[in-house]
Amino acid sequence: MFRFVTYALRGLWRFSGRDSRQQFWPWVGFVLVCDMVLAAAAILPAMFGTMARLQAYAAAHPDEVTVESSPGGTSISVHGPVPGLMPDIHGFMVTNAFATVASVLLLAAAVTRRLHDTGRRGWWGLLPLPPLGVGLAVFPRFFDAMASGGQAPDLRLFGLLSLNNLTYIILLGLLAALCLRPGDPLPNRFGEPPA
Repeated sequence: MFRFVTYALRGLWRFSGRDSRQQFWPWVGFVLVCDMVLAAAAILPAMFGTMARLQAYAAAHPDEVTVESSPGGTSISVHGPVPGLMPDIHGFMVTNAFATVASVLLLAAAVTRRLHDTGRRGWWGLLPLPPLGVGLAVFPRFFDAMASGGQAPDLRLFGLLSLNNLTYIILLGLLAALCLRPGDPLPNRFGEPPA
């Protein structure tokens, strides 16, 4: 694995040439694992803080909550909106946006070289970026509106975000399918087959 990571880091800004599937996919896995670790590091403290606030609120206001315990865990249901109980989703969204942009930058040249190996231009790698950008820009506003005062979510915005996310998933799946294809066995317009 170290060999694949080293190879990818050396070619981080090299958008020419070709990469085989064996050179490409370990790097993708490494970047995605790093992204998940960063996301967990960002969300877990917020989740634990929310649980602590919920438990303190339940202890202080037993008539305003329903607590159900089972062997699988404990459920606390709060009757009505209570400002300050929800986690600061904005901080998580900023961290998530940073991790996403970093992942895109770390994968950009590798995706380009992988597409070159299949005979396609690297521009195909841009397909999922417009809906990704829309999601990163609009999703925090959706959660901010819900968190401020506990107002009901805007279902039209939720529907548009859902459609945007579906579009992103389809385009990302198409890009992954292109990157999964076998490379050209002979030289193509992007160079010799990878070694």
